[in-house]
Amino acid sequence: MNGLDFPDISPVIFSAGPISVRWYSMAYLLGIIIGWVLINRNVRKNNLGISKEQIEDFVFYLTLGIVAGGRIGYVLFYGGSSFWHNPLQIFEVWKGGMSFHGGVLGVIAATWYFSRKINYKFLALTDLIVLYAPIGICFGRIANFINDELWGRVTTVPWAVKFPSGGYLPRHPSQLYEAFFEGLIMFLVLNILWRYQWVRKREGFVSALFVIFYGIFRISMEQFREPDAQMGFYFGGITMGQILSVPLIVLGAGVIFYLSRKKV
Repeated sequence: MNGLDFPDISPVIFSAGPISVRWYSMAYLLGIIIGWVLINRNVRKNNLGISKEQIEDFVFYLTLGIVAGGRIGYVLFYGGSSFWHNPLQIFEVWKGGMSFHGGVLGVIAATWYFSRKINYKFLALTDLIVLYAPIGICFGRIANFINDELWGRVTTVPWAVKFPSGGYLPRHPSQLYEAFFEGLIMFLVLNILWRYQWVRKREGFVSALFVIFYGIFRISMEQFREPDAQMGFYFGGITMGQILSVPLIVLGAGVIFYLSRKKV
């Protein structure tokens, strides 16, 4: 059978008694810490008018939004009936099961609240977030690969991987495709654009590009990804991830239209 053997990497980094540190949770932690550091640097460099203490509070609210929104979104969009039979599973975040689209809603809610709290422009804050969000997305997709989850469809490409939970059939390593496009490529594009003053002056522009690019990349990458078993396909071949990504593109286009009619 063609295909590369799945690498022998444990999803657990280390254990100390009943406590286990997993790559999945570490991906979120590293993404948040690196984003925190880079936001601080960006604010100082461009004199964006936010104090170090305010950034610390902002990161705290964002973390709550990411975890709560991501988990609730997963339960609502992908969870199926198992969570209703055993509701306590909702709190078992360390086992995986987070929805990007739910996380977006959680971050939007947290950012809106915080922007009102410190009297700062909402879209200016979202611009800071999206510049570094691709880092966390990249780490998260790599953790999905290590966890042997969210693998791709069966294929004959020479770089196919035989995932143990995928029946040792050669499959697209779709997690790594998403890490590359939704993570690395999006990070480079947005941060290159941010170097131009005309982009920074148009608050919300990079936020709009982020949701548009993510929507396009996610819809494209879902062509290689096996849909969740409890969800399957809709309308003869469309996945839930593709359905949920369409509103992101519409939202981004709406923001760009709004900015195009607004004098800077």
